[in-house]
Amino acid sequence: MNVLILGSGGREHTLSWMIARSKKVNKVFIAPGNAGTAIEGQNVNLDINNFESVAEFALANDIAMVVVGPEAPLVAGIHDFFLGNEKYRQIPVVGPVKEGAMLEGSKDFAKEFMDKYGIPTAAYRSFNRDTYDSACEFLRGMKRPYVLKADGLAAGKGVLILDDYDEAVQELDKMLSGKFGDAGKIVVIEEFLKGIELSVFILTDGNNYKLFPEAKDYKKVGEKDTGLNTGGMGAVSPVPFADKKFLKRVEDRIIKPTVTGLKNEGIEYKGFLYFGLMKVDDDPFVVEYNVRMGDPEAEVVIPRIKSDLMDLLIGVAGGNLDEKKLEITNDTVTTVMLVSGGYPGDYEKGKEIFNIEDASGSIIFQAGTRNVGDRIVTSGGRVLAISSYGHDMNEALKKSYANAEIIEFEGKYFRRDIGFDL
Repeated sequence: MNVLILGSGGREHTLSWMIARSKKVNKVFIAPGNAGTAIEGQNVNLDINNFESVAEFALANDIAMVVVGPEAPLVAGIHDFFLGNEKYRQIPVVGPVKEGAMLEGSKDFAKEFMDKYGIPTAAYRSFNRDTYDSACEFLRGMKRPYVLKADGLAAGKGVLILDDYDEAVQELDKMLSGKFGDAGKIVVIEEFLKGIELSVFILTDGNNYKLFPEAKDYKKVGEKDTGLNTGGMGAVSPVPFADKKFLKRVEDRIIKPTVTGLKNEGIEYKGFLYFGLMKVDDDPFVVEYNVRMGDPEAEVVIPRIKSDLMDLLIGVAGGNLDEKKLEITNDTVTTVMLVSGGYPGDYEKGKEIFNIEDASGSIIFQAGTRNVGDRIVTSGGRVLAISSYGHDMNEALKKSYANAEIIEFEGKYFRRDIGFDL
């Protein structure tokens, strides 16, 4: 069978790397892909937000499944587009319909959903421009720090955590005035949860689910979790503090009620579901939902899957995921992101990358890269994810860091303390 993967980041390289190894797969197409995905299959120059062009390509190339990597096409309704057109309906799409994607596409929707189904999360209220004065009063009554979240998709930049009341009020005004465009028309103000974060993932066919390995990623650009937020500077799986007892709480209190709630709402959810959690003492709280695999978490979670991922995805499409087998390696996998100098602020592109072929003992998942002739150059802020297996975290990290030193490009930067708090 032929498979089309949508996206161009490290997550999509990881998915294509795993799917291309399935005996059930003939050819993998990636749209638009990057220099790394071109190793696993064929890159296709498609606008993934132009659903008709994606569907026509799928039809013309005998695509048996479309796997959606990033959130934007899902929130915009790509799955609904396929389902709503008789010509394309027979092509299964892995990724939720638009209503299900609102779990990530709208913080307000997600909070209301969690409230309705008793899923533990931080206390909150939502505000718009008309209720700005009430929002200021609400902030005044809250304990610091103040957490402000743009309701919609804001490219990972729509969450602010502020210690000063006056600054929080000013930032709230900016958000409601268009700082994040339409994403900030509604702002969710919520209680700050103090604990340690982790990410948990399931793959679901809408009725059944498989629990994937958990991971911990590191968002801050600076060591010891300092500086600006990024898309992720590295990740580790498994997470030592997420023992069986804690993960059982996560399943019972969060995962099962979420899957049941989606069914009760009449939302047929087929795809990955990411639970961004905070462990407060020994209790899990939901910080956010994502409706796709995380990145760079995918680069440590997917390599731990010993089963045929394509067979699991076929189970999602067919509604019989419960009949499929999921095997997980006991090894630890770590990833270290090499990023462009200046990221997550301004950075230059087009820097040639050297010595990738000299790296050994790791899997190099490419993110912000492209081919220029026979050269690989940078094309984004997060450039490469260096993933490594080990019997424990230290062994895996030793391999990742050794290769982080070998690979070179102008302005290269990486955090040297991934896993420091584990």
